[in-house]
Amino acid sequence: MLLRLRRLALVAVAAIVSVVALGAGASAHVSVSSSDAAAGGFGELTLRVPTESDTASTISLRVQLPSDTPLAFISIKPVPGWTATTTTGELTPPVEAEGATISEAITEITWTAEPGAGIRPGEYQSFSFSGGPLPDADTLILPAIQGYDDGTEVAWIEPVVDGQAEPEHPAPTLSLTAPDEVAPVAGPTAAAADDGDGLASTALVVGTAGLLVGIAGAGLALATRRRSAAAVPTAVERERETVTV
Repeated sequence: MLLRLRRLALVAVAAIVSVVALGAGASAHVSVSSSDAAAGGFGELTLRVPTESDTASTISLRVQLPSDTPLAFISIKPVPGWTATTTTGELTPPVEAEGATISEAITEITWTAEPGAGIRPGEYQSFSFSGGPLPDADTLILPAIQGYDDGTEVAWIEPVVDGQAEPEHPAPTLSLTAPDEVAPVAGPTAAAADDGDGLASTALVVGTAGLLVGIAGAGLALATRRRSAAAVPTAVERERETVTV
C-alpha cells in the first residue's frame, strides 16, 4: 500500500512538472505590446524577445512592417549593445500622411547584437519603436525572425486565428484600440484634485478655528490674572483700614 502511494505521488509530481513546462514553453515566444497604439494613430510598440534555446543566445531580430498599410513615420529606441538597421521600400502608389505625400517607407527593422551582447538562455530583451499612422484596423501583425548564435533561426510568422489553438510559432499580433479608448497619461484626476482642495480647505478651517480658540483661551487667562492681581491690593487696604480704626 505504501509503495503504491509513493508511485502515485511520483506520477502526480511528474504531471505537474510537465504542465508547468508546457505552460512556460507556450508563453515564451516573441510578442508585441503597446500602451498607446490606437487605430489610425501613432504609438510606441515594444517587442519582447525571450531566448528559448538552452544552449544558444539570440543575436538578431528581424521584424517585418505592413506594406499594404505602411507606417510612414518610424523612430527606433536605442538598445545598449544592439544596432538597429532599416530596409526601405517604395510605395506604389504613394500615400498621404500628416499632410505630406510619402513615396517610400520602412518595411523592415533589424536589431543585431554586438559581440557579447546577445540574449542568453533564460533571459529576454525588449525592442521598441514609435510609428504611425497605424492601420485603421483591429489588429497589427508584425512577423519576426529570431536568430541565434549557433546559426539557427525561428520564424514567428504563423497567423493567430480566433477560436483556434495558438500555433507553435505565432506572429506577434497587437490589438489596436479605438482612437478614443487610449488611456490618458497617468496623473491626478479632477476628482482627486477636488478632494485634495477640499481636504486642504477643511484643514485650513480647522487650523484657523484652533488658533482662534487658543487666542481666546490666552486672553481669558490673562484677564483672570489681572483680576486676581487687582483683588490682592484691595484686600490689603481693607485690612489696614481695620487696624487703623
